[in-house]
Amino acid sequence: MRQYRSVFISDVHLGTADCQAEYLLDFLENVQCETLYLVGDIVDLIAMQRRAHFPETHHRVIQKLIDLAGSGVRVVYVPGNHDEFFRRFSGQTISGIEILEKTAHTTADGRQFLVCHGDQFDQVVRCSPLMLLVGDRAHGLLLRLNRWFNALRRLQGKPYWSLAAWIKSRIGRARTFIRRFELAALTAAEKGRYDGFICGHIHSAGFLRSDEGLYCNDGDWVEHCTALVEGEDGKFQLLHWSEAPAILASEPESPNPGLSGDARPVLDPLPAAFVEQVNRLAS
Repeated sequence: MRQYRSVFISDVHLGTADCQAEYLLDFLENVQCETLYLVGDIVDLIAMQRRAHFPETHHRVIQKLIDLAGSGVRVVYVPGNHDEFFRRFSGQTISGIEILEKTAHTTADGRQFLVCHGDQFDQVVRCSPLMLLVGDRAHGLLLRLNRWFNALRRLQGKPYWSLAAWIKSRIGRARTFIRRFELAALTAAEKGRYDGFICGHIHSAGFLRSDEGLYCNDGDWVEHCTALVEGEDGKFQLLHWSEAPAILASEPESPNPGLSGDARPVLDPLPAAFVEQVNRLAS
């Protein structure tokens, strides 16, 4: 059992076939915290209007969140663009879960962070960032490839690894979009006189530190299975949770040089043969 002061998760997308509910359940069973922030897109109401996929594991996630709230954990739900319906209940408490459109979190070391989903920085909130970048068909293809790829890895006894995220990290437009999003969030935090900004939305976990503040993105439970956690000392870490849970990154101590780096690793170029195969499948 891992103990943290606060935990932030977002972009679970319950109600879709790509939600990694099993890993999230394991995470919630093996992590204890004082405050759990649900930073938007927990239930994908947009996708469920087209086709609902809500197996028993998805119901168990919801029940687990309610149980945590009933056991004394403060659970704060900050809705996103895919569960925007719940924003109309902002300020209310339902089944012990507080619903807020946005909130401020104070760390153990006294810093204040603005917490919201982050879709206010995306002008077209009805589509996911990846859909906007590579198109609806390619987005669906990537997620299907991700499911098949990890089904094969499980048969081989290997842990979860996101093929979709690996491909996405090599798309130049995606990297540009992510950096612009990060800088916009940092600017909003600075103007609001916060020490930083915590969000989700773009399915890309990472840190970015400027002279004025710290940007934190908790990632998602569709492609990455990541969570942002705060220790008792007030410092943040990113966890990657699958069969072999690991620390993905810790918050940087100094500003990123020229704001050109972040917590995501630099990966090798995508093999040309694989690119050709993906293009053939997408056409």
